[in-house]
Amino acid sequence: MGDGLKLSKIYTGIELGTNSIKIVVAEKIKNQYNILASTTSASNGIKNGKIIDEEAGIESIKSALEKTGQMLGISITKVVAAIPPTNCRMDIVVGSVEVANKEKIEGSDISNVLNEAISGHKLENNEIITATPISFVVDDTENIKDPKGMSGKTLEAKIVISSIPKEDLYRLLHVISLSGVETVDVAFTSTGDYFTSKNSETDSLVGAIINIGEETTNISIFNKGIQIKNSVLPVGSINVDKDLAYIYGISLKDARKIKENFALAMSDRAEEEESIHVICTDNSHKEVTQVGISKVVEARLNEILKLSKNEIKNLTNREIRYIIITGGLSELEGFRELVNSLFEEQARVCKISTIGIRHNKYSSAFGVIKYFNDKLTLRGRSYNMIDKETLEILTSTENILNSDNIISKIFGHLYD
Repeated sequence: MGDGLKLSKIYTGIELGTNSIKIVVAEKIKNQYNILASTTSASNGIKNGKIIDEEAGIESIKSALEKTGQMLGISITKVVAAIPPTNCRMDIVVGSVEVANKEKIEGSDISNVLNEAISGHKLENNEIITATPISFVVDDTENIKDPKGMSGKTLEAKIVISSIPKEDLYRLLHVISLSGVETVDVAFTSTGDYFTSKNSETDSLVGAIINIGEETTNISIFNKGIQIKNSVLPVGSINVDKDLAYIYGISLKDARKIKENFALAMSDRAEEEESIHVICTDNSHKEVTQVGISKVVEARLNEILKLSKNEIKNLTNREIRYIIITGGLSELEGFRELVNSLFEEQARVCKISTIGIRHNKYSSAFGVIKYFNDKLTLRGRSYNMIDKETLEILTSTENILNSDNIISKIFGHLYD
């Protein structure tokens, strides 16, 4: 296998949403992510990150994986799962270990100290999802972010562990397993949103991330890149659909289409002469204007954003230096202007610049990939979700010449 393939890592992130399942497959070479596939499929049997119908959930996940696999030309067998931080709990724990090689701290030492800190903290009904280091101490040297390569006798770590109820997590992982894939790691959707949007500035500040989902809106507080608080509001994109359906007497399905393809987030940007013909549930017909529809949408969005703003104040007394807003609803035309009018310069809408996923509905699924890679890097480990044999088959000269699959196109230049 060529040097280019040795440097390449391929990861798959999956978010199991109430309305849709999002999958992102990314190839990482050095510091660059290339998107090999990104798909959205209908979701059934899943609600707010919980399995409510096991059989329907399995079929939905299988269908989403099959759709993505057809794009790639291979079967997906391993994923990092993004799950909502509903009912999550956060605790700070400390661990300490003797360094194995006194001359140089290695990734294995970091793994050991994190495991030691976690093992000393008992959670009866919860399961740990993430263990995020706040800082390390090497002998008497404090506030170290990455101690690899340093010399010392002892290594200490202060970490934040996040957990959720075991029953919800185990059932979700069981359904993913029955769908034919292995979950190699789990992270919160809020963690994914942060890693998609983070930069050197957010890593040093206190801020908030708002994700407007299908039935709920999630608000997370981050301190220097570590999630410390979370809250879930029982309102989301579906409420916009219900408003439109009720006011215009149309089905929820038609309301969603109108919202996604015709409505604007700010009504003063809508065209008065623009209208659309709709068929009501009583079989009557009517013309509705873009201005009228956008006023309905704007009113609900105003409510969601104001509730989120108030919830941030309830969650923390710390000064919030940034607010990032994401979720599929944030892609509506005029949404950025609406955010600016409510939050001024403090808030911004997530903007994914990576080719292949330039839509905020992918922020969680893509971000957990970046989180997973960052986690491995800190521990000095490497991982690939596609085995060597599959990769060699995909990138063989004969396969590249005769196949249209995406990986062949990505790696084809290695054989030019």
